[in-house]
Amino acid sequence: MSALQKNTSVPEFSPGALLDRDHSILAFNERGLDCALRPDVPLLERLRYLCIVSSNLDEFFEVRGAPHLVAAHSNDYRGVYTVDSFKKLAADAHALVARQYALYNDQLQPAFAEQGFQIIPHGERNPVQRRWVKAYFDREVRPLLMPVGLDPAHPFPQVANKSLNFIVRLRGQDAFGRENEITIVKVPRVLPRLIRLPDAVSGERMLFVSLSSVIRAHLHEMFVGREVGQFSQFRVTRHSDLAVDEDDVRNLRTALRQGLEVRHFGQAVRLEVSADCSEHLSQFLLRQFDLPEQALYRVHGPVNLARLTQLIDLVDRPALLFPPFQASWPRQLTRGQSFFERLKQGDVLIHQPFESFDAVLAFLREAVHDPAVLAIKQTIYRTGPDSELMALLREAVRRGKEVTVVVELKARFDEEANINWAEMLESIGAQVVYGVVGLKTHAKMLLVTRREGKQLRRYGHLSTGNYNPRTARLYTDISQLTADAALTSDMEQVFVHIAGQSKLPRLRRLWLAPFQLHRKLTDTMDALGKAAAQGTPTRIVAKMNALTDEALIAALVRAGQQGVRIDLVVRGACMLPGQVPGWTDNIRVRSVVGRFLEHSRIFYFRNGDKEDLYLSSADWMNRNMLRRIELAWPVTDPQLRQRVIDECLVPYLLDERDAWDLGADGSYTRTRSDGHGAQAALMGRYAQRRR
Repeated sequence: MSALQKNTSVPEFSPGALLDRDHSILAFNERGLDCALRPDVPLLERLRYLCIVSSNLDEFFEVRGAPHLVAAHSNDYRGVYTVDSFKKLAADAHALVARQYALYNDQLQPAFAEQGFQIIPHGERNPVQRRWVKAYFDREVRPLLMPVGLDPAHPFPQVANKSLNFIVRLRGQDAFGRENEITIVKVPRVLPRLIRLPDAVSGERMLFVSLSSVIRAHLHEMFVGREVGQFSQFRVTRHSDLAVDEDDVRNLRTALRQGLEVRHFGQAVRLEVSADCSEHLSQFLLRQFDLPEQALYRVHGPVNLARLTQLIDLVDRPALLFPPFQASWPRQLTRGQSFFERLKQGDVLIHQPFESFDAVLAFLREAVHDPAVLAIKQTIYRTGPDSELMALLREAVRRGKEVTVVVELKARFDEEANINWAEMLESIGAQVVYGVVGLKTHAKMLLVTRREGKQLRRYGHLSTGNYNPRTARLYTDISQLTADAALTSDMEQVFVHIAGQSKLPRLRRLWLAPFQLHRKLTDTMDALGKAAAQGTPTRIVAKMNALTDEALIAALVRAGQQGVRIDLVVRGACMLPGQVPGWTDNIRVRSVVGRFLEHSRIFYFRNGDKEDLYLSSADWMNRNMLRRIELAWPVTDPQLRQRVIDECLVPYLLDERDAWDLGADGSYTRTRSDGHGAQAALMGRYAQRRR
């Protein structure tokens, strides 16, 4: 019996000992910001990381900010969301924003200048440049601006979520002899946020001006007869998580479309203003948006750093980007060979983005054009607005195949694109299903039914990631193509269940949420704990995007306390601290943040000589386990299972370049910056295969 087992004073699991989820999300963005600080990262990629963090922070406030703010307004000191939780979250967010702008102003902008390009403020423009900017303002900008002076007939205008605006305090009287001093100028989103100056006025440098500085320099021209006193750019972030009571609507698609119309005008949760915004104007805006002081962010630069991604394309300097990486054709496939013939020989794994997602499109393309294929069924979560995959499904309908598409309308911030795809497919005769009421369909699966002689045979594709060719080049995911009869039969049953909402029969291979997945994971970990207590060598390695489900965390803690050795690779939010003496001694937690977004979900369990490995669409979050349709499926081929272990688990446990270890106190510590990197090693390995 191990020392842990003899210790009868091992503390029980307590939710109070867990890390805070929202602070863990902010900590992930701190790790992302670190990539923008790294000198070994190319300059424009550092800018890209900065913009990604800014975009992530926007979404954090849009989705996670409101409950804390409501608690602050209600003076609530009890529960999960409280006055204190709001203040602490605001303090951490302010610190992160301060780091962002310090990086942009103190490091990135000087580095831009060294490379011969610059975003030049009004004060540094010479007379020739100022004349060009003035002409641009008069020609392109001023005709689209409409100042709104505030008075009883003109109340504060509706300001859209994350839009650029100016608030201006005027001196003197208006045309009617009144002293209405506050005017709001809304900046149309159709205007580019960065404008390149022509070479004739730039000299030997590549110069840009920001739209906000163009407007700021010419604000006074918009108020003839009055004097511009104080002014500031500002941007408000609003709560944007659509909430639709599916039990109380007759048409979910219509309800969501109506929700999209008002999303941009939800509850204000954050206000950003220029650092030099006067106290008078900032307090006026806080009152207008009903926000406390902690929700005010004074920034030393543009109020929307995410829009600076335009600079990457405008500069067009490949030497300042990551060297291009070309995905290889999946090594288990031969170009030109029929997928159906290949899959009769065994399953195929595709490790994205190192291997090309084009193979998945090729599989669907063959199915669409094969006269023997009778039916195609697919789930759609995020495909993007311009999708070859959707064009192929449309062609399948045109060719007379039975096409069933499960479209998840509630995929956050992709609702509009998915509604449009659903309407297009319905209009041409596809069977479109919106999933199960109250549950998001997050599972990724594609099923093809083909007539072969006198029988029908199924071919399937399962994935840890979305059917999105763009993100397939940026995210790490695992795809599996299969003709396994048990697995494809389970897939058929899941499609029937989602479409017909019939009772789910017993599945042979798949673990499905919200039915068995949560319980299967918990039971598996408890069984490993019992085996470890009896002296059997046991192991858990799990890779995921987030770990916040308390029941699964408790199962991990129990297993670890009984002697199971546990390694967790959790990219984002993680509420379980590892290496806490007497509690999680056997659990190590790390996060890997590199060039590609770690997105694959892989669960490995070893009990003695028995190894089980599952791939999944699900993170270990309560919503994934209990409020979504999610899948986990086993990799049963020993060679393919070992390949997943060798490529997707072991390198990340050994990473000394992009990895961060989570300490017992909840803080992350980066490993060596000059050591082995999992992603770099995989890129090198697959590059050699292309030669």
